[in-house]
Amino acid sequence: MKKMLKAFALGCCLLAGTAFQVNASGSTAHKPSPDAAIKILQEGNARFVANKPTHPHTDTNRLIQAGKENQGDHAYATVISCSDSRVPVELLFDAGVMDIFVIRVAGNVVDVDEAGSIEYGLAHVNTPVLVVLGHTQCGAVTAVTGVVEGHGHALERNIPPLVDNIIPAVKKAIAEHPDKHGKDVVPFGIEENIWQGVNDLFMSSPATRELVKSGKAKVVGAIYDVGTGKVDWLPEAKVTEILDKVEKDPARAMNAMAE
Repeated sequence: MKKMLKAFALGCCLLAGTAFQVNASGSTAHKPSPDAAIKILQEGNARFVANKPTHPHTDTNRLIQAGKENQGDHAYATVISCSDSRVPVELLFDAGVMDIFVIRVAGNVVDVDEAGSIEYGLAHVNTPVLVVLGHTQCGAVTAVTGVVEGHGHALERNIPPLVDNIIPAVKKAIAEHPDKHGKDVVPFGIEENIWQGVNDLFMSSPATRELVKSGKAKVVGAIYDVGTGKVDWLPEAKVTEILDKVEKDPARAMNAMAE
């Protein structure tokens, strides 16, 4: 197991020092720049909203290709989203097989498993962008809001430790919007939860911080409207602000590689 971890860590180290063109299998592939990758996602969502999807890379030929080739030669984005069935990631970006490296978890929280998956997507699948994708009517944020406001309901034993990452976001939303309560504060909590996920990622992942600082990857936030299909992109300047703050935090993780 230790040998496997060392090999994995070595791959991360080597990849982090490249021009972001070499994947874990050693093959090379042209990838779009971070900004170009974001544009691909935006254009795909625009087609989806307009009900004019092209459904790229969904035919048998693509499956045959997937069986022979490495995803690192093709995927142009990593997306962490909620597990909610109303958020079909590939569909809403009009993408197909081997296009997007997707991590789905209730509340789109970034804890250990999610941070590790993101590191794999950025450093091994070589995607030039990570999207932290929240969505309207998020049940996880709504449930946490109820708990924070004192009128929550009983939850199964494994759910509280899953969504506890959302608590700081909801508390901040409530503090900044004291006139909003219950369902009215939830939309603010949904956005704050995206920023909380970005913060949690940067705090726990030195590798991600370095990829972003070097310009090899971008981290962006976005909110998907489950009623319209539209993705609203949040200010990139906020990500930079969070990264700068984390870089000054002595509690941030410092060792990028597994030991």
